[in-house]
Amino acid sequence: MNEKIKILDKYFKPYIPHAKIENAVNQMASKINADFQDKNPLCVSILNGSFMFASDILKKFKFPLQLEFLKLSSYSGTVQEKEVKQLIGMHSPERNRHILILEDIVDTGNTLEKIIQSLQEFEPLDIKIATLFFKPGCYKKSYSIDYVGLEIGNEFIVGYGLDYNGYGRNLADIYVVCE
Repeated sequence: MNEKIKILDKYFKPYIPHAKIENAVNQMASKINADFQDKNPLCVSILNGSFMFASDILKKFKFPLQLEFLKLSSYSGTVQEKEVKQLIGMHSPERNRHILILEDIVDTGNTLEKIIQSLQEFEPLDIKIATLFFKPGCYKKSYSIDYVGLEIGNEFIVGYGLDYNGYGRNLADIYVVCE
């Protein structure tokens, strides 16, 4: 993980190695296991970006759970759009459940706000948020982020599920765009 890579028209340099990601996932899983051991939650993975994170952390959970997926879109290239679009919704989960959102990255919180609004129709007992990457300097909402893997700056990153125009999701490490 020491050389630049090219994805489409942009160059990216190494930023976070996979070992550091694994460590963050393990620490988050430990906290979530303690908090959800008796709750039988509905876990909601936000596609497409959270698929690697969700896959890795779900294997570490030691409690019964159900899994649903939501697919939203908020980026065009490296620019976040103002409008968040829901592309795939959930299949009528039970009401009155503890909900755990599994998100790849939280920056402004606009996507998170749309997710939480859409989950309210299921009358959740509570909603907890787990994000692998958090950009506290960009965050503009008041929702509590309950589980954070790694805090980062406002850099545009790819890898471990995150993409640039659909590419780069397959990278095990995280790369940051070169200026």
